[in-house]
This record gives sequence, structure tokens and C-alpha cells, in this order.
Amino acid sequence: MGKRALLVLSLIITFCCNCYATENNNLRTIFLNNQANILGINIRTFNALDLNGNELIDENEESGNFINAIQRLDEIKKLGVNTIHILPITPVGKLKALGTAGSLYAIADFEEINEQLVDKNSNLSPKEQAKKFISECHKREIKVIIDLPSCGSYDLYLKQPELFIKDDKNISIVPTDWTDVRLLNTGNNDSLNQDVLDAHKKFIDMILELGADGVRADVATIKPSKFWEEIIRYTRQKDKEFLFLAEASDSWREPPSKYAEFTPYDELLKAGFDGYYGSFFNLKDWNAEDFIEHIKFNNKLLKSYAEPKSVIMSFTTHDEVSPVILHGENFSVMISWLEATLPYNPYFIDGFPYGDEYIYPWANGKATRTETDDDTYFVHRGKLDIFNFSRCPKGGSKGVNPRILKNVKEAAKFRYENTDLITNGIFSQFKTNDEKVFAYMMSGKGKYPERVIVLGNLDFKNTKKDVRIKIPKLNKSDKVDIVHGDGSLQIHKRKLTTELTPGEIEVVKISN
Repeated sequence: MGKRALLVLSLIITFCCNCYATENNNLRTIFLNNQANILGINIRTFNALDLNGNELIDENEESGNFINAIQRLDEIKKLGVNTIHILPITPVGKLKALGTAGSLYAIADFEEINEQLVDKNSNLSPKEQAKKFISECHKREIKVIIDLPSCGSYDLYLKQPELFIKDDKNISIVPTDWTDVRLLNTGNNDSLNQDVLDAHKKFIDMILELGADGVRADVATIKPSKFWEEIIRYTRQKDKEFLFLAEASDSWREPPSKYAEFTPYDELLKAGFDGYYGSFFNLKDWNAEDFIEHIKFNNKLLKSYAEPKSVIMSFTTHDEVSPVILHGENFSVMISWLEATLPYNPYFIDGFPYGDEYIYPWANGKATRTETDDDTYFVHRGKLDIFNFSRCPKGGSKGVNPRILKNVKEAAKFRYENTDLITNGIFSQFKTNDEKVFAYMMSGKGKYPERVIVLGNLDFKNTKKDVRIKIPKLNKSDKVDIVHGDGSLQIHKRKLTTELTPGEIEVVKISN
């Protein structure tokens, strides 16, 4: 074989080995440096056009799809978003379903695109439309994570029963109260189910072909660690920068079914996942010490692995009730500034920046039309709708909350301008004189380090007066900027005093 032929063969082999790798993908590096600002979106509602204002997408209106979703990319880029987590894009089950469109998490096929997310007027195929959306994200320097559902729909069970676990009566397993899905049979660490493994590899091949930069594994805990090791190894051979994010929490200790495997968060990280969820969603119920201890727990945990690991700040997700419903708009403002000042990856769900309560007037009522065998508008109250063709999540009948939106933008800008201090700084706790008031500091290194001090009131009913902390090494020449606060905060002779209204957070930056 001549030199020219060898060169051509070498080029072909190189191309084939990298044909799936996303061009310029560096999402894993961004994430592990705690610089991924992630927005979770449901394409089906992301830019849905509700023309008559009834908060449903009727037959003469346009549901969210990959093509009209492009129109909102510049908008979310201005929110500081550099990564999108797309809730499942695979076809959904229509039998024994929940909602009139079917749950996004009731996967009916591992290799195809959900037709509900496709623009019917486009000449592009479903996969070409998904590719176009992802390409437009990349043009704006926005990375894309795609969700991998944990269970299969009843439709898929009827089509491929060999993928599913059955009980001693040969009946498929409904995990916990997830009545629209059935438990996949992944096997165990001693013997993996090759059929399920191959189905997941086909899913990986599809989203790599689309140009995605990472995957979020839904309820990753119900699959054995060896299963994930195999999937992650398979994927990293094609794209070393491909991100694996596990939906897992240190507060999860049991599987959703006695038939399910259970792999805890730490074992998932050992298996190759780059990050997990933590328990930040419990902030709504915590005292100050609970919150601070969780930060310390993560700081210690993430340093315990040979390879870098990180975590997302899962204060608000599609599984969580709107912060506005839980504790009012102050809670949303607090979350925005916590995400700006803690050394992890910010995460919020579509609708959060606008103060959406996800309250739908037709919720759980009788449906006028349906694509499934469910004739009701099934909805989880106060949560992003993943079951029906519903409106764009930008405030609903109450409209956009300008205060929350303003703080989301300002907090994201502050984090961006202080990236090194926040992501590489030293975390330290301040003791306060109230169990509901937390205070912490992120400080830089060197003789005259910059510092960011954060105080917050987790009592959402009562004002905390005369809150005091001592600031170490405060010099007369130090510049003190109140980044966020209502004006009650004062610093005098190394003492910070303030008053915190219910749910209020204050942020101070000190520089020499």
C-alpha cells in the first residue's frame, strides 16, 4: 500500500473514531470548574404560543418545538445561561398514561425523536430539527445536556417485554407511584442485561449524532454501578468531554421499588459520573446549620475522589414546587444570590426567572381532547407541566415578576464578574445569634484577598433584628460594596450589623 493510500486510510479511521464527538465540546471541563450556569427546559412548552390565553395549546395554536425554541435562545443567554438541560426528547407512551400529551419521562423508544417536539411545517426531519436547535445553541456558546429517562412506558413494555422486570406472576413492575412507567431490567453488578445496555448505547449514539454535549441520567440510582461504568466508558471513547450528570441525592437512601437496584450517589460518582444533585432542594425546610453543614459536606465529598467531581445547586427543578408558592418571591431572590455566591454549578428550571407559580386553571380537570388514554389534564400542582400541551412558563396569568427577573440577571452578572473568587475561593462559616440566620464568606488568596459575605434569613415569617457577625482582618483601607441588600446593613470596627426581613438575603463584597 502506497503512502498516499495509508494517509487516506489514517484520515478515515480518525474521522470514524471521532464522528460522534461534538465539535469544541468542553462542557465537562466547564462543569468541573463550577462554571456551568444551567437552565432546565421542556421543549414542548419552552416557546409554546398560547394565543387565546387559556394556558393550553389548542389545535389552532403552536406547541413548543425545536424550531420555535430557537427564538428564545438570545433571551436566555441574557440571563447568564451557558448550558441547557433539555428534558427528555424521546417519544412518550400513550397507554396507561398521565396527562393529555403523556409524561416526558415515559420513554417509548430509545432511538427516535418525540414527534410532539417537531415543527410540522418544516421540511427538516425530526432529527435534523433537533440538530438545528443544538447547533443554534452552540452558535451562542450554550452547551446542551439531554435527559435520559430511567424507566420505560407501558407501550415500550408491550413492544419489548425483554427489557423489563416482572414479578413472580409475570407482571411488569410499577415503581413507587409512577403509574405510567414500568421498571427496566438492567440486571445487577454480577450480570448486566445486555438488551437494556444496548438500548442505552443506541440512545447515546443518537444524542451524540445530534451534537449534544452531555446527558442527565434520570433517577440514576436505580441502575447498578457496573451498568453506568459501561455506558460512560462507551461514550467517552467517542467524546472525552461528554458530561454525565446523575440525578441522585445524598438524602436518597431507598429504591422506588423492592425490585429495583439501588446505587447511592457516592458509588455513582465512583462509576464515572461527573456530578450529582446534592440535597439543596431541602433548603425550604432547613435551619441555618443544616444548610451550612450541607455545603461543608459537599466540599469534603468532592475532594475525596481521584478525578474532579462537582454538584449542581438543585434549589429549584421540575420536581420541586415553585419557590414563589413555597415561601414567596423573597425565596426566589434568595436562591438567585445563593447560586451566584456558592462554589458549585447554578441550576434553575424554565419559569423560575419569571416567578412562575406553575398554576394552571384547568389542572386535573376533564380534558376536551387528548393524545393518550388519559382524559384529564393531569398536573403536579406548582410544578412545571410535563404531561400536557401547556403555555410557555413565563409567569402565567400573573405575568412576569420583575423583581425576581431583575435579581436573576444581577446575580448571574455578579457571579460572572467574580468567577475566580466564587469558584476557587475559600469557604468559611460565620456563627450568628439565630438558628434561622446563616452567614458565610468566600475569600480569595493572597495578602489582601477579596471577600464576599452572604447573610440570609431562613425564617419566612419573622424579621430578624440585630443580626451581628465579626469580620476578620478588616482594614480601614478596605472598600466595602453592598452588592445586594435593603440598606439596613452597616459595618463598623470589624462588626457587621443588619436586620433581615423574612426570607431576605444580603451580599457584601470587600476589596482592598
